[in-house]
Amino acid sequence: MRTIRGLLLVLAIAVFAAILYSWISLLREHFAPTQVTATPTPEPSATRAPLITGRPDITKLFNGITVHSMLETPPGSDASTERVDPESYVLELKLRARVPSPNKTIEELAKITPQLPTLLPGLASMLSPEPVSPFFAELYETKVKMLRENLARLDQLLSRHNFYDCQTVLELRHPQTHRKALLLQADMDVDADGSDGDRLPSGTGAPTNFKPFTSLKWAKQTHRPNPYLAPTEDRLRRAENELALKTTTPDRKRDLRGVIPQLRNEVATLKKFSFLIGATDPYIVVPGAFTRGADAVKTGDYALVVFANTVYPAVVGDIGPNDKVGEASFRIAKEINPQSTPYNRPVSELKVTYLVFPGTADPPFGPPDLEKLQVRCQKLVDEIGGATVPLHHWVNILPTPTPSPTPSPTPSPSPAATSTISPAASASPGFAFPVPSASANP
Repeated sequence: MRTIRGLLLVLAIAVFAAILYSWISLLREHFAPTQVTATPTPEPSATRAPLITGRPDITKLFNGITVHSMLETPPGSDASTERVDPESYVLELKLRARVPSPNKTIEELAKITPQLPTLLPGLASMLSPEPVSPFFAELYETKVKMLRENLARLDQLLSRHNFYDCQTVLELRHPQTHRKALLLQADMDVDADGSDGDRLPSGTGAPTNFKPFTSLKWAKQTHRPNPYLAPTEDRLRRAENELALKTTTPDRKRDLRGVIPQLRNEVATLKKFSFLIGATDPYIVVPGAFTRGADAVKTGDYALVVFANTVYPAVVGDIGPNDKVGEASFRIAKEINPQSTPYNRPVSELKVTYLVFPGTADPPFGPPDLEKLQVRCQKLVDEIGGATVPLHHWVNILPTPTPSPTPSPTPSPSPAATSTISPAASASPGFAFPVPSASANP
């Protein structure tokens, strides 16, 4: 009996000890600081070098030129030898530009401008079996020459848009009236150049490439200065002062000696002549190459601009670079597309038709006369078979001059010289050829 009691006592002590040990272990786990076990970072695997293949990568430059790039890595000599060999590390440039073929038939013209045969039904009879003008080939020869000269300067290459800016150039002749016309199909860029202090004393703005001149000019008729004369004189004065400084570097002086004569010529020209105003006069621009030859276009020749269902009277008012076709004054651009700006062309597609009538200029030139423009262009349209719609009628949007309230103490010049612009009048962005009769501003 005593033995059984002893065993039970030992067993009770063992159970108590086990319970006590478990309780102590739980307390340790509860109050001990938390240990964060870091996840082991896997060993980085070896990076495999990119596989060099001959597969081309096709991308596009900023100017729309498609680029096919290919890397070739033939085995060579040691690095020291290859480093000094100029042929070991070579970039070869090869530009492939397909030269377009011109439209020749009335059906091909209609694919670009479907309304053209209906608007001017006499065009079909004016097309000869070989109507393409040599100007078309000369235009693209100039473009190719410029590509060749600038091939190593990717930023100077013609953009895809400017390379393909001309659909066709045709020489037309009416079989009955023998009236000649030069037809161009192209897009329309914006020309905002030109200034005339006699008609618009304030400037019309100065885009990045703005010039206060146009090829069509005439002698000034008032004493009002050109709005761009003072800024040009200021540039001339600053250039002359900089040239006189002893601190001016020789290279800078060489540049100034080239700039100063040009500025002096511009000052003299602005004092003597007036010009068309891109924001107010309807004119077009033709390449300089088109002004040479037997049937060449001349400054002041009358023209038509056909877009959609409208025929716009115009004149050849400016001469542009030989590699560019399709440009009209800001006034025409705004009439076609109100969203146009000097930096935003009204028509990007080759859907504008320009008809120029060589030999129709009326020198000596003077301020544009919208009524005369309307009459002369209507007569020319009649000589090529007429139009099925009335010509667009340009209105005078320039402010009407009013007599100055303060008479000049000096001998009074011509009435135009003593006139001022009415404060209530404002010139909206458009165009103006002064009409003979005095009328209220439209």
